Amino acid sequence: MMMVMRTEQEHTETEGSKTKKKKRQDGTSRPACSWVHFSREFIKEYTATHPESSGLKVATKAASDAWKLMTPEEKAKYTNRAREVWDKYLSTTPARTPKPRRQTKLVTRCSPGRLLNVLQRLTPDQRDAVKSMGFGSILNLKCRTLRRSLCLWLLEKFNTVRRSLEICGERIPLTARDVELVMGLSSSGKDVVNSGPDELIAELRKKYNATNRGISVRLLEERLAVPEAGEDFQRSFLLYVLGTLLCPTARLDVSPSFLHFLTNMEVVHQYNWGKFLLDRLVREVARYRQGKQRAVGGCLLFLQLFYYESVAVGEPSELSPAIFPCLASWGEEEISEREKQERELGGYGCGEVVCKERGLGMGTLAFRNQPDSIHSALMQPELENYALLEQGYQVVGEDQLNGGMFTAEEENIPMSGNEGNNAVCVDIEIADPVRAPCRNAQYGCEEVIDYTKRKEHESICISSPCACPLQKCHFIGSSAQLSEHFSGKHWDSGRRFQYNSPLAITLNKNEAFLVLQSEKDGVLFLLSKGTESIGYTVMITCINPSSSSEQYLYDVVSERGNTCLRLKSYTNNYPGRVEGSPPVDFLLVPFDFVGPTGKLDLEMCIWNSTDIGAD
Repeated sequence: MMMVMRTEQEHTETEGSKTKKKKRQDGTSRPACSWVHFSREFIKEYTATHPESSGLKVATKAASDAWKLMTPEEKAKYTNRAREVWDKYLSTTPARTPKPRRQTKLVTRCSPGRLLNVLQRLTPDQRDAVKSMGFGSILNLKCRTLRRSLCLWLLEKFNTVRRSLEICGERIPLTARDVELVMGLSSSGKDVVNSGPDELIAELRKKYNATNRGISVRLLEERLAVPEAGEDFQRSFLLYVLGTLLCPTARLDVSPSFLHFLTNMEVVHQYNWGKFLLDRLVREVARYRQGKQRAVGGCLLFLQLFYYESVAVGEPSELSPAIFPCLASWGEEEISEREKQERELGGYGCGEVVCKERGLGMGTLAFRNQPDSIHSALMQPELENYALLEQGYQVVGEDQLNGGMFTAEEENIPMSGNEGNNAVCVDIEIADPVRAPCRNAQYGCEEVIDYTKRKEHESICISSPCACPLQKCHFIGSSAQLSEHFSGKHWDSGRRFQYNSPLAITLNKNEAFLVLQSEKDGVLFLLSKGTESIGYTVMITCINPSSSSEQYLYDVVSERGNTCLRLKSYTNNYPGRVEGSPPVDFLLVPFDFVGPTGKLDLEMCIWNSTDIGAD
């Protein structure tokens, strides 16, 4: 009986091993390197010419000795063969889809409750200073905690490539305009670039005791406890808001790269904060998905409130307008009631999407139980950061504008309901929209557009400013202006290249990036080198407005002996030099590939976008 059981067990194990082996044979194996191609050929000849030798071990040892004595020219035959096989493998093998990251516990540095404690201690002068920077909407924060189960669910539904939430059977795109309506931050203006010459922020880094890990949140809290409302307070407040709510990273501290756009506090209100918040959120979620960090960065509160405003639950109700920014509408009581309705309905994603055709930007964001007499909701002076007409544009007279944004104090409009209501209720009709030049007129844009379409135009404007990537240069202009500037002023500070032609490049040990300029059209690219725990990261980005849809195919190769590492990808557009680890593809080169001098040898090739389209 024991013998029969043992035989059956051995038979089962044999079948299992055969099944596993069959699975390996069915899968697509990775191509062999140049050494393997040589050894196969050498061992076959060695065995035929040395019949007295016994075993594969002796032949392999002889092949290894012969390979070490070969010159690079002699190895080229096998290197080219391996590269051809590898290229064919990359072109025919479908891209691996990453396994969805499942996590039952959410770790995040986004802490609205911590920020709320600081907001409650601000003096009237400090609150005025916050409003002057364009962040007055943050003062109306009511939410103290994140609903972590909802955030985990939203992270699974967040498509970082399309920048959309795929919920309730629909794909809802996210834009900077949505950030403005939900968080009250501007969705137009200059791009926020968190990079620049290190010398410009040396004093600020010293002032805030910034280390490589970042700026201490507790240090910022101590600074904000001092009852002063000057420039130091404004800078400390913005660092604190960015680090705890709007753009937190996976670390406990605030990123010191934020100091680059806080050197001049007089222009802070001119930045496109909505776009910056969304870009950082996409970057942090992408890094979390790739397994590069355990904590989730970015403003998860925006995702939470956007979901509440975009999906209706409970009894059907008539269409009623939302009060913008939505941040001021959601306190702990409102969120608890909403979560209760979600549970009664069966969980998240069981409601009805109410922002179809992106009605979010037209004031039809939410279905809420409001009085039927409400036609349109405008904000009180406390929410004055969200204005229809920005400062700098002259308000026209009654013959041109038959309505507009105004406050109850200016027009003596009675409040709807009791005097403590949060909305002024009026009917608004715009007879002739205000026309104004594009913000990028100084960079070459000649468009004069309706104000209602200005944000849409500026989000795709090809004249959006780009910054010179060199650390000691402060030039800012359109991509075309930047190309002429770099060709004239910094012709000896980069490398010129030709499309579709390989180019050998060497990065020294302390060289973090190299500017590349096309000889054909002058387009600028940035070859960046980062440092990780096991090696260097290499990536290529295009210096263009972030809104640009133009992409370039590139190839980066690093070789060491018979080993070859290669990355083939498309460039992402950034309006300057970006520090840190942006959410783009990169080549990881182990430290073993680098010689004792620390020089990193690469071979790269960039293909013209027009040639890609033709193919």
